[in-house]
Amino acid sequence: MRVYLIRRVLINIPVIWLVATLVFIATSVLPGDFVVTRIASSDPTSTDPAAKEKQIHAIREELGLNDAIGVRYVKYLGKLLRGDLGQSFVTKRSALDALKDGLPYTIQLSIMAMIIGLVTSIPIGIISAIRQDSILDYILRIFSILALAAPPFWVATIFALYITRWGWWEIPVASQPLFFDDPIASIKLFAIPAVVGGLASGAGVMRLLRSQMLEVLRQDYVRTAWAKGMRERVVISRHVLKNALVPVVTVLGLTVAGLLSGNVVLENIFGIPGVGRRIVFAITARDVPVIQSFVVIIATFVVFVNLGVDLLYGVLDPRIRFS
Repeated sequence: MRVYLIRRVLINIPVIWLVATLVFIATSVLPGDFVVTRIASSDPTSTDPAAKEKQIHAIREELGLNDAIGVRYVKYLGKLLRGDLGQSFVTKRSALDALKDGLPYTIQLSIMAMIIGLVTSIPIGIISAIRQDSILDYILRIFSILALAAPPFWVATIFALYITRWGWWEIPVASQPLFFDDPIASIKLFAIPAVVGGLASGAGVMRLLRSQMLEVLRQDYVRTAWAKGMRERVVISRHVLKNALVPVVTVLGLTVAGLLSGNVVLENIFGIPGVGRRIVFAITARDVPVIQSFVVIIATFVVFVNLGVDLLYGVLDPRIRFS
């Protein structure tokens, strides 16, 4: 196990380096210029091109943007190796501060969506599999297809419109409370995006779990368990579900990674200042250090979530050995 972990971590290092290199290249060729935009917004009435050009050159020199791209790349990698993700062009604070500010909102939305996704997808997948081709199975499959096909932003917008129109509750978009600050108001704000996001992510898990359980139910050892007279609950929980979850865990891991990396659309619709929304702001402002730090951290998180999923395989199926 220790050798496997070391090897996987060493393999992940080039992956993170490649992501860091690609985001550096992408932000280097990104249209627009933070300095030019800042000068234009700070002094829109200036008519002296020479003075404006001199000011732009001075700011670019201060930010290190006048260096050749190779020099900037070497400095960028050197900072990464030291754990320094740079300083925001806009706030002059550490680029990590934007992530720290948005992370509580994204974590809360992700946890709520994940709970709703698991509570709906796992039971529905199990019931749909063990009651194959029944009326209940058809109803649950139609529900999962609708949840998978309907765009989450559209469903969330429709829900918000009806809730506002019928006056069920007021969505506190302006105050943006977290659960530990104001539980009731926070639930009102996060309820719609959490339900919509959870159902959308859980629909794929439900369909995969159903297909995997149907495949396991046809195995000889399951027929033997039925022949021994075991109760349905024991057969499903001990023999079928545990083996069917191995491929499902992979999808769950990717879903968790996707949720924690920020739901850009839903966060923007409901004004939730999470990671996804802050990434959009950083791209709009051409705040390069913040963009780079967000992408590198999210990529690192996704890589190690995948490692955790691989380790979980051995827990679910003792036949799997790490070497």
